[in-house]
Amino acid sequence: MQASAPAPVLNISAYLFVGLDDAPALRERLHERALALQLKGTVLIAEEGINLFLAGPPDEVRAWVATLREDARFAALEPKESWSTAVPFKKLLVKVKPEIIRMNFPAIRPDQAERAPAVLPTTLARWLDQGHDDDGRPVVTLDTRNAFEVDYGTFDGAIDWRISKFSEFPDAVQQHLEELKGKTVVSFCTGGIRCEKAAIYLQQQGLDGPVYQLEGGILKYFEQAGGAHYHGSCFVFDQREALDAGLEPSSTIQRPASEAHRAK
Repeated sequence: MQASAPAPVLNISAYLFVGLDDAPALRERLHERALALQLKGTVLIAEEGINLFLAGPPDEVRAWVATLREDARFAALEPKESWSTAVPFKKLLVKVKPEIIRMNFPAIRPDQAERAPAVLPTTLARWLDQGHDDDGRPVVTLDTRNAFEVDYGTFDGAIDWRISKFSEFPDAVQQHLEELKGKTVVSFCTGGIRCEKAAIYLQQQGLDGPVYQLEGGILKYFEQAGGAHYHGSCFVFDQREALDAGLEPSSTIQRPASEAHRAK
């Protein structure tokens, strides 16, 4: 028996890197289904996969996910859920894009490569508790998000290269490789999509320690490990603005000095 919803609106976020050779036709099917269910949010489709943020009544949101999973290519997709009293999107957008997360580095195609190793949120929390990984190696968390997002909150002591967009990440790595050597590196982002590309890129740089991505990103960490070793909130790209460790809209947002991201 499913537990009752804590609020009337279900918000989901999910992504999956999987080769899609029919993106325009898929866009039409998913857009039509979301319209019929009166959902709002954004769905991005590209040759490398799908990235989505949708909100609406729980039954309708889950019906759309069920439709998506009827396509065997999306069987592994696992949406992250949170709840709100109102739909935090103004409209529905379903778009075909060159990338579902823009890196401008065509050699990095997670849908065509072996997935970089991932560390579970509970394991990362334990490593941070003890100050090292299970092999005794020092652990560093590497924030792959934009600087304004980091300013809302991040892991204690996280590496932050103050990038303004994810396409700057490869250059930032080249400038800071030395500080990653001899350590276990855990890249992280909001929901996992950026750190999945980031971890593959980092693996290719010849570092002498293991490189991981945080499974499910900050939002999955909040769900499974709470707010341990994390300060502040997590910025989200909808009208809720930021979520606390309980996956609720944050009541103590510390906004960045600049609001320039609103136009991006």
